[in-house]
Amino acid sequence: MTLTEDRAQQSPVPAVHRRTKPDAAARSRGGQRFLLLGLVLASVYSLFPVWWLIVAATKDRTGLYQSNGLWFSSMHLWDNLHQLFTYEDGIFLRWTANSLLYAGVGSLGGTVIALATGYGLARFEFPGRPVVFACVVGSFLIPIALLTLPLYLLFSEIGLVDTPWAMLIPCLINPFSVYLAKVYTEATIPFELLEAARLDGAGELRIFVSIVLRMMTTGGATVFLLAFVNTWNSFFLPLTVLRGEKNWTLNIGLYNWSGKRLESGVDLTSLVLTGALLSIVPMAIMMVAMRRYWRTGVTLGALK
Repeated sequence: MTLTEDRAQQSPVPAVHRRTKPDAAARSRGGQRFLLLGLVLASVYSLFPVWWLIVAATKDRTGLYQSNGLWFSSMHLWDNLHQLFTYEDGIFLRWTANSLLYAGVGSLGGTVIALATGYGLARFEFPGRPVVFACVVGSFLIPIALLTLPLYLLFSEIGLVDTPWAMLIPCLINPFSVYLAKVYTEATIPFELLEAARLDGAGELRIFVSIVLRMMTTGGATVFLLAFVNTWNSFFLPLTVLRGEKNWTLNIGLYNWSGKRLESGVDLTSLVLTGALLSIVPMAIMMVAMRRYWRTGVTLGALK
């Protein structure tokens, strides 16, 4: 045995390598716990208003003002629902139908227009395309509240105030949706596929309907969901362009009920809270349905 081998056998193995892995694992567990704590706090913060709304919808007027706001006192949910659906000949159901019409039809039409416009900006060369895209990006930076008064004056001139068209037409044009559609087209629609379809004799309309729309289902679902939520929660535009209560949305109708306490002394707080709770249901259903659709689209894209 040489002197070098003898020293190598006698020298102790450094302990630094034995402590490295446990320290890294401990730091990883600490980071996971911190992340879990943040997620729990964010969930509590997000669900707290919903819990308060659920509890408040089960109370009558006395329990609403004299009991604990975060816990149940007496179950009056069915009475509140009966009063909500029968008050003023069931005007709440009319407001619900109006909101579904404006948000559903307007968002669907706006999604098709946005996908077509985004596809055109992403895959067609024409003079002034950079200027058009710059105008699109700049326009969705303008708050909708600044456009409400010009829209009202324009609709007044052509006689569309207090009609469903006063809500549907603005929903059809959404610059942010156009921007999302353009970005998604650039990421998912290759030029080679379009050229192959043109060589096979397909027209531009057939290419868009048969190929582009099918490949952009996931992006279209995103655009539709964002537009639906935005239209469903809109307040200032319907407040300005809709006058008769038969054309109001849920937000405007519930806002009018909440103001009757100051105007005529009629306290409709229980009905307002119950109606606000029911107004969440369509958006929750839409969220769950679109989430399943996104997963299906992503899975199909991965298999292909």
